[in-house]
Formats: sequence, C-alpha cells, structure tokens
Amino acid sequence: MENLDKIFSALNKLSYGLYIVSSALNGKKNGQLANTVFQITPNPPRIAIALNKENLTHKMVDKSGFFSISVLQEETPLPFIGLFGFKSGKDIDKFEKVSHKMEDDCPIIIENTLSYLKAKTVAKMDAGSHTVFMGEITGGQTLKEGNPLTYDFYQKQKRGKTHKNATTFNKITEANK
Repeated sequence: MENLDKIFSALNKLSYGLYIVSSALNGKKNGQLANTVFQITPNPPRIAIALNKENLTHKMVDKSGFFSISVLQEETPLPFIGLFGFKSGKDIDKFEKVSHKMEDDCPIIIENTLSYLKAKTVAKMDAGSHTVFMGEITGGQTLKEGNPLTYDFYQKQKRGKTHKNATTFNKITEANK
C-alpha cells in the first residue's frame, strides 16, 4: 500500500457535512454525530449512513429499522456537537435537555437543525468497522434557512476533534492537532 500519509491527505479533501443520526429502541432514544450521510437515489428517495458497530445508535438502527438525520447549522456550538459526538448514550440521556420531537417512534433533533429526514432501512452492507445502512426516506422538513455545518468548517474554524469511531478518524492527523 502507498504511503498512508499521502492517502489520508487525499482523503481529507473529500467533502462531508456533520449530522446527527438518531433512532429509538424499546422506548430508549439515542443519537450520534455522523459525517457519512449521502443521497443514493431520487426515485424512490433513498439515503445512506455509515455507523460504527460499537455505537449504541448502530444497534438501535439495526434492530428498529428506522433512523432520522438532522442537518446541523454552521453556528452549532461545540458543547452541543460534543454531546452527540463524544458522549455515549449508554451512559447519559442525550435527549434530556435537547429540543427534539418524536415522529413514528423515531426521535428527531430540532435544536441547531436546518432540516431533517426520516428513513426506513431497506438494505445494509458490512463495511468492516462500520455498517452502511440504506434507508428509504419516509418524511422530512426544512426548519430554517442557513449554512449547513461542514466537516471542513468544524475542523478548521471551530477546531473540532474527530472521535475514534468516526469514519474519517485518522490517528496520525488527530495527534497533530
């Protein structure tokens, strides 16, 4: 394999957003920060997400078959991002003090959110440390206008860190921050 530094440098040029993926199972809600969310098809409208197999949200999406995606606004404060990116729903209730709503038994974060989508899982693919879930979109809404929070803006302007379970985690790059 080529030099990993060169590979990770090239990968860092890919464009990502920052989103909260949420789900529920047996009355418990959870959500996590994710940067791998993308539209697959327009007809029927489908979207894909990648979640680390160690995360509670992964278990909930895998077992419930439903998830929501909240598109974060650029102004989202770091403590809010940290709640969903660096805290575990196994230890705390992330929804306790966060504005959200329930639709069809699926939690949707509305605080710091420009828009959201709800989806029903129709396929999944094992990707090693992660699973890629493809969902058929069952609902969604724009809540307000503004700029979406990109991963580039989060890292360069907000000086945000990357969790070890993120699809884009690179221990070499993260150590140099």
